[in-house]
Amino acid sequence: MPSNRVVRVRSSSADGAPAPLREGVVRLQEELGVTPAFPPEVEEAAARAAANPRLPELDRTDLPFVTIDPEGARDLDQALHLERDGDGYVVHYAIADVAAFVEPGGPVDVEANKRGETLYGADMKVPLHPKVISEDAGSLLPDQVRPALLWTIRLTAEGERTDVTVERARVCSTAQLTYDDAQRAIDSGEASESLVVLKEVGELRLAREAARGGVSLPLPEQEVTVSEDGAWSLEFRSLLPVEQWNAQISLLTGFAAASLMVYARVGLLRTLPPADPRDVKRLHREARALGIEWPAEMLYPDFVRTLDPTQPKHAAMLVACTRLLRGAGYVGFDGEVPADPRHAALASEYAHVTAPLRRLGDRYAGEVCVALCADTDVPAWVLEALPGLPKTLQDSARRARQYENGVLDLVEAGLLSSRVGEEFAGVVVDVRDDDPKRGTVTLEDPAVEAPVRSERDLPLGTDVRARLTVADLATRKVELVVE
Repeated sequence: MPSNRVVRVRSSSADGAPAPLREGVVRLQEELGVTPAFPPEVEEAAARAAANPRLPELDRTDLPFVTIDPEGARDLDQALHLERDGDGYVVHYAIADVAAFVEPGGPVDVEANKRGETLYGADMKVPLHPKVISEDAGSLLPDQVRPALLWTIRLTAEGERTDVTVERARVCSTAQLTYDDAQRAIDSGEASESLVVLKEVGELRLAREAARGGVSLPLPEQEVTVSEDGAWSLEFRSLLPVEQWNAQISLLTGFAAASLMVYARVGLLRTLPPADPRDVKRLHREARALGIEWPAEMLYPDFVRTLDPTQPKHAAMLVACTRLLRGAGYVGFDGEVPADPRHAALASEYAHVTAPLRRLGDRYAGEVCVALCADTDVPAWVLEALPGLPKTLQDSARRARQYENGVLDLVEAGLLSSRVGEEFAGVVVDVRDDDPKRGTVTLEDPAVEAPVRSERDLPLGTDVRARLTVADLATRKVELVVE
């Protein structure tokens, strides 16, 4: 389930992101104590592993896998091939086998446990693994034989999972498609049978998600557009249907992994408690601020399905909905299933297993599933890590949120820096319990959420005119005043 609010840069300059933005991101990295660079011993160990990976005996290079990712991506975790099976379907999903390159307890492993996950923002990412692994030898790049964890999932004609296995195999992607490539091929009728089936299965899985009361947020990417004269604008990139179909294959695999681990009473689950009613009420206010109708009787999952990510205000609403993902965590277990193992938003047990190049926990969960399907013991290094992994992953997730929020704050400060003193229409969507004169306002245009203060108690849920008093790139601070 995607949670990252990725900010990308689209610039007319060959240098990409403008200098103030790049400088601001570097300052943010320094504040958080993160760096794209790796210690020399980690780079050396990664290079050795990349030159001599562990290749499994099983050869499935006969399957014409393809990857579907954002343009320019190099850390390719997933490759897929779908086919019909009588009235049903078979999903072949190859996941990069990071364990083929990472020695337990070795320099790469130790560093990955410090980092936890790849951090993204404004085209300046902080990777989980050295690029010689994450963007080269371990990545499922086209026309390259790679070690992978190969998931084979069988579905009924209605898209219900009936069987799952995962095993180590050699695979070879035949093409690296962008989302635009895949969508264009499907829409034009020129797509391979595998992509045609992806659309069918994706739509079936979306329908099943709605039926069980689950919801996955089709989070838009935010693009910073920099014109020739240096002006900034913040836009939401229109999402394509193939992105949701592709995401459903990842979710399907996560559900299958969770079912294996819950049945065997060992593993690592992604969990989320039910939403706090106060957060849902705040989302109702934000919908009103953005001029989006949300009938009082409509449940949250049904409301999300009414949103069109191609519309900027709807895209902003989807970003606001990430508030209901607060409280998401991990639970490791061995011998007893956790008391509350479900992911409330997905209305099911769920596990992260499809992005091991970018998320630490996926490597461990994947190893559990491979062992269970092979009826062998779960590796000792995995079992030893399970008790401490949830805290490690929680810490890295918090750091990722700080990074994402910091980049977004930086972009919004840059966007508004030339408009200090102007008034904006907005709605007060939150008031602080300890100081009713301070809170948060959502502006209509641009769709920015920012701190607001007043000399009087703020009118929660009310239309206001707010004057921009601060938009500082150096501090990433934006503040408005209701007078």
